[in-house]
Amino acid sequence: MAGRIDDIFARLRAEGRTALIPFVTAGYPSLKVTAEVVPALETAGASIVELGIPFSDPIADGPVIAASMHAALGAGVTPGAVFDIVSQLRRATRVGLVAMVSDSIVQRMGPQRFLADAAEAGFDGLIIPDLDLAGAPAVAELAAGHGMTLSLLIAPTTPDDRIERIVGLCSGFVYVLARAGITGERDATPDIAARVESVRRHTDLPIAVGFGISEPEHVSAVTELADAAIVGSAIVRRMGPDGEAVSAAADFARTLAAALTNRRRSDAQ
Repeated sequence: MAGRIDDIFARLRAEGRTALIPFVTAGYPSLKVTAEVVPALETAGASIVELGIPFSDPIADGPVIAASMHAALGAGVTPGAVFDIVSQLRRATRVGLVAMVSDSIVQRMGPQRFLADAAEAGFDGLIIPDLDLAGAPAVAELAAGHGMTLSLLIAPTTPDDRIERIVGLCSGFVYVLARAGITGERDATPDIAARVESVRRHTDLPIAVGFGISEPEHVSAVTELADAAIVGSAIVRRMGPDGEAVSAAADFARTLAAALTNRRRSDAQ
């Protein structure tokens, strides 16, 4: 049965449009801000919002996101607190909500309990960047049983046979890394053509590209080839605890959404 993420991408494809997926750290700079920024990002043009569940040793996250997670943890943000906020958001917004979460958190709570709680709260999907492929089928089955998607990461160095295994475990969309290394803002536009082509040989799932996507020009270039652009550090950096976090994130997301490739418009030109 199709869920919210599938419905979002199906609608966008039918309309010839692509998606903006902003990332924010849940609980940074406060849980109140998280509750306010998600609807603001939806209004600004986001189709899906990725909520990072704070973790003490962030996986592949650069200094901006790592610092935001440490700040959230210092303020006492727990997975349970994030689920409570998502429950509130689910009543206030129709945007897709995907949790970016370390497998360490999933295993500490227990996969069955974590996925059940996440689904009950209103999460539509999961991204587990450090999920071992050996354990991924069981998690994928649990996610499907709760009506949630599971997206795994494909790096620039991932060989073709491993790409085939990874996409076979994914649902909703495949997360393709634009660059090797850690997250963070970059000046150069990423070259993703060969990687997107190699992934498309193995799946019809939508492809979302993240890591280093930080300017409208990057979003435009990425969505010429992929179905969605994920932007994290450039948004989180604008959400410092200065009282303007929500408007700063929404204003920037609006400029990013304006740069999304409209395939019908492009085809007509």
